[in-house]
Amino acid sequence: MGKTEQLSQVTPKQLEVLKEIARFEARRCYSATIGEVAEKLGTSRTTVFEHIAALREKGLVTRSKGKARSSRLTKPANRLLEQIEDRDILPEFADDGDVDPGGIPLVGRVAAGEPIEAIENVESFTLKSLFGSDDDIFALEVVGDSMIDEGIFSGDRVICKKAKTAANGQMVVAIVDDESATLKRFYKEADRVRLQPANDAYDPIYSDNCRIEGVVLGLLKEF
Repeated sequence: MGKTEQLSQVTPKQLEVLKEIARFEARRCYSATIGEVAEKLGTSRTTVFEHIAALREKGLVTRSKGKARSSRLTKPANRLLEQIEDRDILPEFADDGDVDPGGIPLVGRVAAGEPIEAIENVESFTLKSLFGSDDDIFALEVVGDSMIDEGIFSGDRVICKKAKTAANGQMVVAIVDDESATLKRFYKEADRVRLQPANDAYDPIYSDNCRIEGVVLGLLKEF
């Protein structure tokens, strides 16, 4: 099925749901729940569930069994949204005067203490000379002091590259239990993952439900 034909098979409401899933993932770096999509679009969970089911049948959305945050776009969906010039969709960002389209998006905040949900932000800044202009590069503001022995303090910004895997010892942005984002050193153990802080006041986080969303490339500080 070609792109034009595929687009014709998607209803306007299904396209709205598809766009919102993409927007959410672009802002938060993890997938949205049905409830979050429903709230954003001002409709019922049942309606969103039906649209997502139809999008899955069309091969545009995938589902991870047993996970609340399970709706992810497939490659055909990304290509489809590129076709209609919407995949770099951050319309709420693009219309904001504070956003520099040539900069790296500052997409939210990440905990360096107890995990917290990443909170969207719409600032941006340009670091092309250091990190390039790859669409996979993003920035997060650190909240907390669990990484201070690495020289990372609350209010610093970490520059990250989207990734699904990491080597032992790499500093990562990880989603714990499908809900909470945290910044830690990553270590894979026999049957679980250890997320290691850099502050003796904090205990390591052990999890068998941990998803890597990015590896840290650099750090920005204000003096």
